[in-house]
Amino acid sequence: MTLDLDARQRAMLAEMGVRLWAPQPKAPTPPAERVAAVAAEAVPPVQPATPMAPAASPPPRVRATPPAPAAPAAAPAPAGDFVPSPRPAGVDAMDWDALQAAVAGCRACGLCVGRTQAVFGVGSRTADWMVVGEAPGETEDRLGEPFVGPAGKLLDNMLAAIGLSRTIDDAIKAEADSAYPVGAGGQNGLKHGVYIANVIKCRPPGNRNPLPDEMAQCEPYLRRQVALVRPRIILAMGRFAVQALLNTSEPIGRLRGRVHHYQGVPVIVTYHPAYLLRALPDKAKAWQDLCLALATVQQGMDAAES
Repeated sequence: MTLDLDARQRAMLAEMGVRLWAPQPKAPTPPAERVAAVAAEAVPPVQPATPMAPAASPPPRVRATPPAPAAPAAAPAPAGDFVPSPRPAGVDAMDWDALQAAVAGCRACGLCVGRTQAVFGVGSRTADWMVVGEAPGETEDRLGEPFVGPAGKLLDNMLAAIGLSRTIDDAIKAEADSAYPVGAGGQNGLKHGVYIANVIKCRPPGNRNPLPDEMAQCEPYLRRQVALVRPRIILAMGRFAVQALLNTSEPIGRLRGRVHHYQGVPVIVTYHPAYLLRALPDKAKAWQDLCLALATVQQGMDAAES
């Protein structure tokens, strides 16, 4: 519908503020020929398709056959495989010379392979006191004597405090200087000196702990040493000495302060000197253990005299 207003009507509406919308005049329709020409110019000419060569098929993939795994090479046998030899027969009846020779030539366990020498024992073979340690260390292996180095020096000082020494001459001097004389000619009549041995006679490699089988192989030698010395008291120093003598895995702290027995001989349990070098407060406990050992020996002598 078209609203046809004359000039006067339009002027009146304009005065009233009414805006009028009037349709724009239609653009003239271009001739059909012109439309076709413009459309032809807008469309690019179509090029004839170039026939393409068929794509070459890729060559078939050849899967490489993996080489057959080589048979594992047999591990070379270490040179000189160790073959243990039984202990000499009759250890329980050996004298000192035969026993020491048996220990020196023992090949009952693998510890003999890396040792410099077996560490038999040292001290008076008729002593009333016997000290049993654990196993030789590097210095003991080189020198052939138990308890040397810093731990050995501490042990010597502990023994000197009660008048004992691993050497006879030193024992007499220690007795004279001690407040608790127990050596030769002392007021309580005890023999001078002390005998020192280890449970294990050969050094474990790298100073590792001895194995149960190694301890079992050495135990007959220690048992014979105790039988030959016939001590009045044994001082068991360290966990493995306690295990060998008392056949128990209880900690030392629970075994201290009591009198145990090995082959009928009283045994006092105490700490190893190497441990005391690391745990200085426990030196007082070790002194208590020495005093208990002294009292036990004296009680045994008093009972024998009565």
